[in-house]
Amino acid sequence: MLEVTPMAAEVINELTSQTEGTAEDVGLRFALATEQDSQAALELSLSEAVDGDEVVAAPAGAKVILEPAAAQYLEDKVLDVRQDDEGNPAFAIARQERSG
Repeated sequence: MLEVTPMAAEVINELTSQTEGTAEDVGLRFALATEQDSQAALELSLSEAVDGDEVVAAPAGAKVILEPAAAQYLEDKVLDVRQDDEGNPAFAIARQERSG
């Protein structure tokens, strides 16, 4: 299952607190989209879960919503936040480190 770092959860909470409507139901939703060159790409949006979505309870009450194909793609990944070139937070996905 996707692991969410505390830093990523904090950014998700900041984003969802700025949305209109009921913030409790809104989370960061990942969907798998196929680009024209048939490479998979992740689409991010702030929305509520729909039927079939997997909801990951993240630290600090943040919610990450995964559509089924994205859930399969991200099952062994970690969602983190790094700073981009301008110093703004940007989501980053890395492979989970397995101990043992």
